[in-house]
Amino acid sequence: MDTANTTRWLDEEEQLTWRQLSTMILRIQPVLSAQLQREFGISHFEYLIMACLSEAPGSKLRMSVLAAMTGSSLSRLSQAVGRLEKRGWTSRQSDEQDSRFTLAVLTSAGLRQLQEAAPSHVAAVREFVFDRLTQAQSRQLGTICQVILDGLPPDDSWPNIPAP
Repeated sequence: MDTANTTRWLDEEEQLTWRQLSTMILRIQPVLSAQLQREFGISHFEYLIMACLSEAPGSKLRMSVLAAMTGSSLSRLSQAVGRLEKRGWTSRQSDEQDSRFTLAVLTSAGLRQLQEAAPSHVAAVREFVFDRLTQAQSRQLGTICQVILDGLPPDDSWPNIPAP
C-alpha cells in the first residue's frame, strides 16, 4: 500500500491547531499540579484520584477503573494511592463482589483534604481555562471534547460522562 497517496495529511491550519491542543494538554497539568503542590503538598494526579473517589458510590472504586479514569497505568496509580495512604487520605480493601480486585477508598481525612484544596483548585481552573473563554466558547469546548471522546476506541473500564 502506498501511504504517500492515501495519507490525509494535516493542512497548515490543522497542524497549527493540533500543536496548540497538544501543547495546551501538556502544559496545563504541570501548572495545576504546581499550584496544588505549593498550597497543599499534593500533585494534580493525586487530587484527581481523590476527586474521582469522592464522586464514586461509597467513595470507593476498583483500582483498574480508577486507573482508566485518571488515564494512568495501574503501577503509577498504585504508587500514588500508596502516597495518599501514608497520609491517611486513602485506603485499599478487597472488593467484596470479586476478591480478585482491589478497591481504593477515600477516607474521611482524605475527603476533608479534598474539600480544603478544592476551592483553590477550582479558582486555578477558572483562571487558566474558563475565565479566558466566553460562555459560548466554554460550551463549544465541552462539545468538541465530547465529539473527540466519542471517536476514541471504547474502553469498558471508563465510566460514561453524560453529555449536557
